[in-house]
Amino acid sequence: MAKLLLVEDDTTLAMGIEYSLEKEGYHIDIGRDFSQGKKLVDENQYDLIILDIGLPDGSGFDLCKYIRRDKTTPIIFLTAKDEEVNVVMGLDIGADDYITKPFRIRELLSRIKAVLRRYDRVNQGNILSSQDLKVHLLESKVMVRGEHIYLTPSEYKLLIIFLNHPKQVLARRSILENLWDIEGDFIDDNSLSVYIKRLREKIELDTSQPEYIKTIRGIGYIWDKDVRGD
Repeated sequence: MAKLLLVEDDTTLAMGIEYSLEKEGYHIDIGRDFSQGKKLVDENQYDLIILDIGLPDGSGFDLCKYIRRDKTTPIIFLTAKDEEVNVVMGLDIGADDYITKPFRIRELLSRIKAVLRRYDRVNQGNILSSQDLKVHLLESKVMVRGEHIYLTPSEYKLLIIFLNHPKQVLARRSILENLWDIEGDFIDDNSLSVYIKRLREKIELDTSQPEYIKTIRGIGYIWDKDVRGD
């Protein structure tokens, strides 16, 4: 079963989550603050990390940034504030999902399973498939409705970012950080809009009503189809 890390300074909440997750068969380590969380991340490999935003010696946001420097481990934020700015900030720096306190443990379990399923799907095999689109990863070959389409390096990278995060809202800043310097150039916000437009023109049947890449106003985009690895 998956090995998880929970970084949470509320002892009662941490014990409750630990007890419930272990009953479900998960192995879980607990960090009580930023320093302990950082040490556990450095010394272990986890399948998923759950981070509280407010920590006594730092911020869950800062710990997420530290993790994202060299790890792609999925991250779920726990936040006590149901404010859009917190949601957007978490997505900006690479979180995969968030859950607002207070929450039911079954809801947290459901989020954990959903995120792990997404990562399992895209980490299997050499082909990523999503409805009428297939990407042959070893050849960097993209097929849409049975036809081979040409993508520039940045368009291809953008497509892979989406396919690695299906059904997940991606903030524009997070996408930009992953696209910088693919072709030796600085990629700005306007360039991202152009890449999104061009990619839609190549994969969507109707760009005025996109099925794959949908805009989430004020935040970013979502790949709105399931993805599987073959």
